[in-house]
Amino acid sequence: MRKKTLPADARATLLRSAKKVMKNAHAPYSKFRVGAAILLSNGKIFPGCNVENASYGMTNCAERTAIFSAVAQLGPMIEIRAVAVVNGQGVPCSPCGACRQVIYEFGPDATIFFQGAKGPKQAHITELLPEGFRLP
Repeated sequence: MRKKTLPADARATLLRSAKKVMKNAHAPYSKFRVGAAILLSNGKIFPGCNVENASYGMTNCAERTAIFSAVAQLGPMIEIRAVAVVNGQGVPCSPCGACRQVIYEFGPDATIFFQGAKGPKQAHITELLPEGFRLP
């Protein structure tokens, strides 16, 4: 896979979109609000926030909310170029395993921006999910 860089202004726009949508998170149980924004290869940005449920397993992460919204609007042929993830507490927060696989499904060359233990980080999806797979 190629590892592309994202221009600083595009990264800033993506992070702003994630921060803005984070305020809409439904997190009454954990109080942990997360926002995400995906940048598609066509230049469109889709935001998403986490949506918790009293049946905790039914909770949906911000990253998957953004991806599923893009698929709902544009269809399954989307290609994710980048993903930004933010949280309201400023703590380390990379995508969970389920989100990593969904990101890989639609963006096997995606760059992920998130808060690491020592500040902002970026990683290629294959660094976060070294053995991701897609079916033919």
